[in-house]
Amino acid sequence: MYSWVHVDDVCRIIDFIEANEDITGVVNVSSPHPVTNNTFMKVLRQQTNTNIGLPAFTWLLKIGAAIIGTETELILKSRWVLPSKLLSHGYQFKYPYLEQAVETIVKDTPKKCYTLL
Repeated sequence: MYSWVHVDDVCRIIDFIEANEDITGVVNVSSPHPVTNNTFMKVLRQQTNTNIGLPAFTWLLKIGAAIIGTETELILKSRWVLPSKLLSHGYQFKYPYLEQAVETIVKDTPKKCYTLL
């Protein structure tokens, strides 16, 4: 599974936490609807009108991880969280679902920035 969050919600969550002093401790800042990587890539390709996606082979990811100085575990393992604390305190996500979030991002991004995908 893949946890994600729209940048607008990140900013709104920071404001929400500042305004609610009763929120303490760790707060998971992620959408309430994580998706599989397959779903994430499918939605991204649909929204950017990209017909094909190159597979990310493990050996290729290991090379990329070494180049940027990270662990492949961060890429290959399923890590996902739910925003339970935010939801229990009444936070309303502007973009709870991936399709709407990606659609908004693509619409607001100059086409030349994502045609290389």
